[in-house]
Amino acid sequence: MSTTPLSVAVIGAGMAGTTHANAWRQVGTVFDLGLPRVRLHTIADAYLPFAEDAAQRYGYERAVDDWRTVAEDPDIDIVSIVVGNALHREIAEALIRAGKHVLCEKPLADTLESARAMAQAEKEAGVVTGVGFTYRRNAAVAELAKLVAEGHLGEVNHFDGRYWCDYGVDPATPMAWRYKGPMGSGALGDVGSHLIDTAEVICGPIVSVSGAAMMTSIKERPVATGHVTRGTALDTGDSDNVTYEPVENDDVATFTAHFASGAVGTFSCSRVAWGLPNSLMVDVLGTKGRASWDLARCGEIKIDDVNSPAGLGGARRVLVNPDFPYFARGSSMAFGGVGLTQIEQFTYQAHAFLQQVAGVTPEQGALPPCASFADGYREMLLADAVARSAATGGAAVDVTDLPELASRGRSGHGVGQEHLAVAVDVTDLPELASL
Repeated sequence: MSTTPLSVAVIGAGMAGTTHANAWRQVGTVFDLGLPRVRLHTIADAYLPFAEDAAQRYGYERAVDDWRTVAEDPDIDIVSIVVGNALHREIAEALIRAGKHVLCEKPLADTLESARAMAQAEKEAGVVTGVGFTYRRNAAVAELAKLVAEGHLGEVNHFDGRYWCDYGVDPATPMAWRYKGPMGSGALGDVGSHLIDTAEVICGPIVSVSGAAMMTSIKERPVATGHVTRGTALDTGDSDNVTYEPVENDDVATFTAHFASGAVGTFSCSRVAWGLPNSLMVDVLGTKGRASWDLARCGEIKIDDVNSPAGLGGARRVLVNPDFPYFARGSSMAFGGVGLTQIEQFTYQAHAFLQQVAGVTPEQGALPPCASFADGYREMLLADAVARSAATGGAAVDVTDLPELASRGRSGHGVGQEHLAVAVDVTDLPELASL
């Protein structure tokens, strides 16, 4: 295991970008010592004031307004890509060519073609690559996966997941890249990507989807004349001369799925859910119990099982505690009741990625590896199948035959499952609704 100091850069200084910046700042404070020291090197953002602000807040040495500066700097070793999806491929391929390790935000890309190219680049790269499905690192979500893997809930028959947000509910929210692209690249591509990955982490591979439906609630949005971040503020200059552009993709998406295990799943995601800034909820129902988790109460799960005394059944609250994955060595106050937030997931992810770069093995205490570009490609193929189902009135779409590059298993949730690949080579997979 190398202990040579490693320099880190973050490309993108929006909300998620600054969260990555914070995670790299915190990465050495959790789990085991002995990893390379991290040098907080550069924040890059096309809007330089954002880069400068983030660099000052999180202790990075410099701020730049062009990601190419990062790619060309031989002193930078690890880069987080946290920008618009359409930029992921170009940036990632340039960073890989430059010999840098790359952690890219989800979804992996804006099109299946680009996602496949990134997965191929990963296969041929001599560097570590990963995609940011951070809910794999949530202690409560990982505990649900553990309960399922150990058979505590019996045979799982139903997974229900919903990710509802309100960042697009205001019609005055300005046009941005999130509202461009084909159906399936909106709410489904954004929050639905997390939901799909979380479902597979808990219940294993999805083999078919059906009953998909999508809708666009807000048909057009105003065009901002100034720089817009987080999609919540509008600077139109002259309010009497606001121009509008059509919204191209989905505000709401729903679908059902079958898992390889035989379980069924119901899914819904929205970016126009009034009053719900960031609401992710999961229920897992089996033959011997049920368990649920709500991001709004991130430090607990609810469980009801055969252990309840006769006449005293019902969901009971179990606080995240040191018996859950990640929590024991991932919190400075590791006992039930302290709780956790979504922020810790990014720190745990960064720690795992740093372990991969440093060559830490499972025998040496390595966390499960980060989701790969191939995992990200698979998720996009699943989302594409949902979009095709919706485009054909909810018809069933079989997703058991995925290209070889889209092989994935339940490697990122912290319970040590065997790899469950569902991949065979298919050269003519339909891509009618490419994301």
